[in-house]
Amino acid sequence: MKFYIVAQYLAQIEKESSRLVITKMLSELISKCPKDEISQLILFLQGQLAPPFKSIPLGIGEKLVVQSISLSTGYRSRKVNEQFNLKGDLGLVAEELISKRKQQPLAFKELTLTDVYNAFMKIAKNAGEGSQMRKIRYLAELFNSSKPVEARYIARFSQGDLRVGIGDPTILDALSYIYSGDKSMREMIERAYNLRSDLSLVAKVLFENPNKLKTFQPTPFYPIRPALAERLPNAEEIFKKLGKCYVEGKYDGMRIQIHKKGNVVKIYSRRLDNVTHMFPDVVEATKSLPYTSMIIEGEAIGYDKKKDRFYPFQFTMQRKRKYGINEMKKVIPLHVYLFDVMLINDKNIMDKSYEQRRKVLFDVVPRNHKLFKTPDYIFANSADDIQSFFNKSVRRGLEGIMAKDKDKPYIAGARKFAWIKLKKSYGGLGDTIDAVVLGYYLGKGKRTAFEFGGLLIGTYNTVRGVFESLARVGSGFTEDEMKLLKDYFEKIKVKRKPNNVDSNIKPDFWVVPKFVIVVTADEITVSPMHTCAKEYFKNKKGLALRFPRMISLRSTKGPYDATTSKEVYEMYKMNK
Repeated sequence: MKFYIVAQYLAQIEKESSRLVITKMLSELISKCPKDEISQLILFLQGQLAPPFKSIPLGIGEKLVVQSISLSTGYRSRKVNEQFNLKGDLGLVAEELISKRKQQPLAFKELTLTDVYNAFMKIAKNAGEGSQMRKIRYLAELFNSSKPVEARYIARFSQGDLRVGIGDPTILDALSYIYSGDKSMREMIERAYNLRSDLSLVAKVLFENPNKLKTFQPTPFYPIRPALAERLPNAEEIFKKLGKCYVEGKYDGMRIQIHKKGNVVKIYSRRLDNVTHMFPDVVEATKSLPYTSMIIEGEAIGYDKKKDRFYPFQFTMQRKRKYGINEMKKVIPLHVYLFDVMLINDKNIMDKSYEQRRKVLFDVVPRNHKLFKTPDYIFANSADDIQSFFNKSVRRGLEGIMAKDKDKPYIAGARKFAWIKLKKSYGGLGDTIDAVVLGYYLGKGKRTAFEFGGLLIGTYNTVRGVFESLARVGSGFTEDEMKLLKDYFEKIKVKRKPNNVDSNIKPDFWVVPKFVIVVTADEITVSPMHTCAKEYFKNKKGLALRFPRMISLRSTKGPYDATTSKEVYEMYKMNK
């Protein structure tokens, strides 16, 4: 497939604001792609060379792209940087400078999608002495053969985001449109994606034989998209919804999914990144379990044995470092609270009831194991049981509780009231919100020096397929966090509002919606300014947060894993 066709479609999609039109244009592009290139196209649209769990990062920084554009066009790096500072987008810089390059390449080759993908794969796998210069040369060779519009998306892909407002939900809809003309196949396609977490594989199988998607089963080393919890305001509402149910303590740690096949163990984060290197102790403990294969899920949390208490989430996350892990596991020893099992000895048990999965889980976890534990739990026969256990859990320093329907299967990647969480009170909300950053503001007064004054945040509307504004957050940041956020957002700021953002409020700078923070507030109110959940209100009003403040950064969640607009609306109704 000619790469120029891909670039032209992306340029048209970038100008469009209608989600339905974008979906149809995307389905048209995908349907034109040959079967042997469909995986490459889907990955390119996602801005990645492989799914996160395969750990193939591009490893291309801004400076490398600047030098590559300079080498290809004949303009000095200073000129490229000046344009970058002006436009805030290396894609637009590459497009403009290649359209008026000072030097013409000696050889020009019309690019195919495969050419572009293979070139980036070669760049990603290049390592060792002199690798930086080789990467610059390989990327410059791509620019040499690029038309201006192709260069825009080559430069953006090198930074991991095409900036056209296409996320996984839109791609899933587009794949459904190809075969049914509407979203009716979305559920089947998404089920397969939830089980394999590789949209390029799902698309490839869909093109070969759609019926094969129905046969997908949990498979070791393909992480399963995690089950998600609903929220209700109190124990009474939970019991009214579930009746007699299991209730577990909710731990504020790092959610992990452990896979084993033979003597090989891999561990994945909530975002499905391969984080095996963080947990050598968990790997060794898993190897000792007497099962040929398994997929099991739990919460890893640092534990202070001397004081008999859990470390805060940020302490546990220090395990994320690449070096010194063996020393760190001594400083921050773990407890891993295993709470569900999806596969055991090659047998799929996701479709079993929670009660049946629990029996398997308790067989899997050895009693009095040094590392592996099961959460404290009760079987609740009444709302009073739930409330009593909640109070006890909070006194122990836990986040709250998780109530689970005893009859429901494991529902990957979705919220369907199989699990319901009740957390200790944060402000007037009774819970926190994981919000996506849509833009940021320059600092004033004491914050002038930081060039950072606050954030515009929003939530994802799963029906409309857009991020909707919820609040402007101006408090809760430390000086270190302000500097960190400003430096990060400098890299992903864009000149105009992304076409997958619905906001009446304009920040000083828009950013690509990909970064998640945890916020709380005094209450959720109806607002004429914000767009969150606006379909539930008349006169174009939406929901907003009153006196919002940031609690922490949430690096373990992606934008589509954050709190949805519907969830905020449900929280609003609860508070009412």
